[in-house]
Amino acid sequence: MIQRAGAGPAPIPQKELTPETLSAAIRYAVSPEVKRAAKAMGEKIRSENGEEKGASSFHRHLPLKTMR
Repeated sequence: MIQRAGAGPAPIPQKELTPETLSAAIRYAVSPEVKRAAKAMGEKIRSENGEEKGASSFHRHLPLKTMR
């Protein structure tokens, strides 16, 4: 999700993890375009009211009949 939004690098599979691939991912992660994408993603997440929606979903899915 983060990578698809342009807000971070692609995951590096363990077998491909080298100092070079890690340093390239870090350089990409601190680039201006990634910082802008991460900022936009953060603003969107903050506007979603996730706590209320999460609690509401939790309560909606409780098996009330079997809990009594």
